[in-house]
Amino acid sequence: MSFHSIYAHGFARVAACVTTSHVADPSANAKAVLAAAKDCHDQSAAVAVFPELCLSGYAIEDLVKQDPLLDAVERGLATIVEASAGLMTVLIVGAPLRFGARIYNCAVVVHRGSILGVVPKTYLPTYREFYEGRHFASGAGIVGEAIAIGKLNAPFGVDLLFAAEDVPGLTIGVEICEDMWIPVTPASELALAGASVLINLSGSPITIGRARARALLCQSTSARCLAAYVYSAAGAGESTTDLAWDGQTSIYENGVLLAEGERFRQDGQITLADVDLDLLRQERALMGTFDDNRRQREGVFRKIGFALQAPSVDIGFLRKVERFPFVPSDESLLEQDCYEAYNIQVAGLVQRMRATGTKRVVIGVSGGLDSTHALIVAAKAVDLLGLPRENILAYTMPGFATGSESKTNALALMQALQTKWQELDIRTTATQMLRDIGHPFGKGEKVYDVTFENVQAGLRTDYLFRLANHHGGIVIGTGDLSELALGWCTYGVGDQMAHYNVNAGVPKTLIQHLIRWVIASQQFSGDVNGTLASILSAEISPELVPVKPGEKPQSTEASVGPYELQDFNLFYTLRFGMRPSKIAFMAWQAWKDVAKGEWPPAFPADKRRAYDLPEIRRWLDVFLRRFFAFSQFKRSAMPNGPKVSAGGSLSPRGDWRAPSDSSAAAWLEDLERNVPK
Repeated sequence: MSFHSIYAHGFARVAACVTTSHVADPSANAKAVLAAAKDCHDQSAAVAVFPELCLSGYAIEDLVKQDPLLDAVERGLATIVEASAGLMTVLIVGAPLRFGARIYNCAVVVHRGSILGVVPKTYLPTYREFYEGRHFASGAGIVGEAIAIGKLNAPFGVDLLFAAEDVPGLTIGVEICEDMWIPVTPASELALAGASVLINLSGSPITIGRARARALLCQSTSARCLAAYVYSAAGAGESTTDLAWDGQTSIYENGVLLAEGERFRQDGQITLADVDLDLLRQERALMGTFDDNRRQREGVFRKIGFALQAPSVDIGFLRKVERFPFVPSDESLLEQDCYEAYNIQVAGLVQRMRATGTKRVVIGVSGGLDSTHALIVAAKAVDLLGLPRENILAYTMPGFATGSESKTNALALMQALQTKWQELDIRTTATQMLRDIGHPFGKGEKVYDVTFENVQAGLRTDYLFRLANHHGGIVIGTGDLSELALGWCTYGVGDQMAHYNVNAGVPKTLIQHLIRWVIASQQFSGDVNGTLASILSAEISPELVPVKPGEKPQSTEASVGPYELQDFNLFYTLRFGMRPSKIAFMAWQAWKDVAKGEWPPAFPADKRRAYDLPEIRRWLDVFLRRFFAFSQFKRSAMPNGPKVSAGGSLSPRGDWRAPSDSSAAAWLEDLERNVPK
């Protein structure tokens, strides 16, 4: 398959369809279904679901027991089956069908000229406005049966799963309307039996508040079942003798809304989204209790296979991919995330200080984002403990390349927060150490290698630990999750080490938004906020290598890659264990066009960038080498610090446990084989 095809990367396109209903006119309804089905085929959808009883109309009451109506339903269904021979899409349509002595409310699964199976509705509402028990028999207990529909024959029962033989992970399970509203749903059993895409054909007349209830049930089912959930409710054209209809459609995946349609449309609609089958499989493998639950159930299901024959070319990508997976673009969600992240960090430090009886904290402040954020976390922590801000012993330690702007910002922030602060110039001590170890710089030569850099980083940390000993405090770490992932920290006596690291679970791309949230929520006074705003505008630099006047300062991102890309790579590697080729595909979708997609609130317009596939591939290669083959020994010895993001942490005691001497070969091979240069 082409790299640019969604089906090459574990995605499958699904559709929730609503057709304009024709009351008790199966022929017209079949034509409407086929028109939508052809549209779904043209858009390369793997699965399309239609509303409950869409071939007859839902609200037809006793007409459903009339033979002419049921005969017409069978003819309409035969028309759909015949026309489906040339369609890729699996069609799931609602129809009243005769079986034995009763009539059943059914979902008929149609594909490429045949009926794969028929699933009867299990739970029939007979309360308030519903009276299905008058017309239909329940499918409860029907397993292993077959049904004849005119000249067509198909498996019949509540024990059916439909599995694509050529799309790994695409297994469909079907329930109908009320089946979703009960305590233990058929969807739960279907998911445990292997269904990754759950379908609900719904009638569901609309009343005030019911749409919210449906959405809650769809979302919770997809979250509990670690599945996609595709929902389609009856819409315009249904009888309004006593009820009304809104045609709600929605597609959820693992509790996340992927797409929803417009309600109360007066014509049909198709809601499409690309479901990540790999993500669902990974979640189920990761969450062992899912399989533990399965092993306690005794259900036996028939698995009906089919060949989808999905296209191998670029068909677009119908899925929102956040450029910053650790940073939601929705303003209210971002505000909530920042509130929680900041308070998680503060709570972690408060508890550590209480547990150890510590009254003072020691912190190095460079004027960069990480130390700035750690300092304002520490300030809030001592406030909550009822301690004076003077118990924060803050030090700025200029070295050979410290810029005037960062130093000015560091001094201004320490003063504005009313900490006890001091400037410790490390250059004399660093020069002495370089001279003692025989480094060329100690002899006056301008050699700026890794030893030159790490002598400075190590001395700063050494000073902080000795100061903590001297004043009876603990050293607060400032290094972030992104630096730990890339190994961009000096091991041991360096910025990799601390007594407690409040930033260890926070990715670089989130920290700037946390600082913005601290400003917007007025956690501190105006002079503090002004300094924070100045710090936000500075370029990320370790400031360890001197530059000539007019030259750009040393750039971290020039060495390890743009943090916005590396955080993207980290999220999908750490949270879902995805293949590099898939991560590259998703990164390309997210970053290829500045003008497409949403940016986080307040993200500076002049810092919005796009990346082409070769750039994405290049920096992903750097990420894989640093993350898998180089940096683990630093993470294996990392200090304590709170997990902050659902995207994961790198603590060897928590989310990520790995050998320090592993190889990156398997990941690099996937990148080499499957991502174009």
